[in-house]
Amino acid sequence: MTTKFFIDNEMIEKLLEDAKNASESEINEILQKAENFQGLTEYEVAVLINLEDKKYLERIFSIAKKIKQNIYGERVVMFAPIYVSDYCINKCEYCGFRCDNKFDRKKLNMDELREEVRLLEKMGHKRLALEAGEHPSTNPIEYILECIDTIYNMKFENGEIRRINVNIAATTVENYKKLKDIEIGTYILFQETYHKETYERVHISGPKKDYFYHTTAFDRAMEAGIEDVGGGALFGLYDYRYEVLGLMIHNKHLEESFGVGFHTISVPRLCEAEGVSRENYKYLINDEEFKKIVAVLRLAVPYTGIIISTRETKEMRAELINLGVSQISAGSAVEVGGYTLREKKGSQFTVADERPARDVIYWLMQENLIPSFCTACYRMGRTGDRFMQLAKTGNIKNVCLPNAIMSLKEFSLDYGDKEFSELADKIIKDKINDIGNPKILETTKENLQKLENGERDLFL
Repeated sequence: MTTKFFIDNEMIEKLLEDAKNASESEINEILQKAENFQGLTEYEVAVLINLEDKKYLERIFSIAKKIKQNIYGERVVMFAPIYVSDYCINKCEYCGFRCDNKFDRKKLNMDELREEVRLLEKMGHKRLALEAGEHPSTNPIEYILECIDTIYNMKFENGEIRRINVNIAATTVENYKKLKDIEIGTYILFQETYHKETYERVHISGPKKDYFYHTTAFDRAMEAGIEDVGGGALFGLYDYRYEVLGLMIHNKHLEESFGVGFHTISVPRLCEAEGVSRENYKYLINDEEFKKIVAVLRLAVPYTGIIISTRETKEMRAELINLGVSQISAGSAVEVGGYTLREKKGSQFTVADERPARDVIYWLMQENLIPSFCTACYRMGRTGDRFMQLAKTGNIKNVCLPNAIMSLKEFSLDYGDKEFSELADKIIKDKINDIGNPKILETTKENLQKLENGERDLFL
């Protein structure tokens, strides 16, 4: 497959410059279009991401909240990362795993991996994001496949890990086919920055320095049959306006080439790491800019999941969930073997949101949200364009809300204490009648009783 390159620096800069001249009536037309759940063109995104006037920002936030509520309701999908190896041959300026950092590196063997997964399942997690540094000899694709196979074959008293998303370095079509065959969920890869000059400067050496190869990774993944891919940019490396346009152009390229764009978009902010100081970066974004990024993305791609990690504080996560974030991590350890080490030490690693997973889940319920552990779409074949067709017609609600309710009930029964279970039952009672289809409502009620009677992993 010959890939025509799609990121045009001059075009992005021209879009951002032209957008500065948008009239008030044009801005209002764009906002009305967004409010009608029609998505946005790259130029329209450029107009909104350039806005700084408070009256416009308030309307952007208001529309983002409306879209989030209408499409996702109160559901928030839960996951946790699992780092299996920090060996890496890349020298990336912003990353603590960079190859010239001197620390004791670690690669999990299968027994160590099983212990990490045991602790994650003990927290109630059913969906993991597997992550590893790029090191072809230490972390070959065979090792990644062995890790995935090991996790999928683990069974616990309260179930198993039901879906593994994978965040590893750009690779070949052949290797993506192997990931497809072992039934990964979403393949995730952060572009870091779409600005080629900045990309080549911050990626000092190693395979990742190849901007073209990295940026076209999703083309190879989709050619290999992986239908769900998740993009992202590391906000703070370059002008956030440019990065948002880069994400939207990349999304459009995938839609035009393969019929479906990003399944998810991640929005990490540059943070301190071993050997990395934020003082060296002039494009760091403040909280208001960050909220604008999330809100504009929600307007631009209403049906795409937006992911936020424990890099952000409890307060910021709450605001971003309101503005469009639909997936969050909980109880995360961000080092190889981190869950086992934390268990032994009885302390958390330094992340902005340090709460244990159960506390995050309880907090979400206190905010009148439904923590969802559902992995049904992957197993029912609702992926790629089939998922997007259901999402854009609104029919996805017919399964997402019931599945979220059932997965919360299962979590409550298996991992919750009396206080937790009482709140979960209250949330379920409050939300279950929002299921509009009488037949599905009845099935959901029947399945809740089956869960009470000991059955597990029930979904539509």
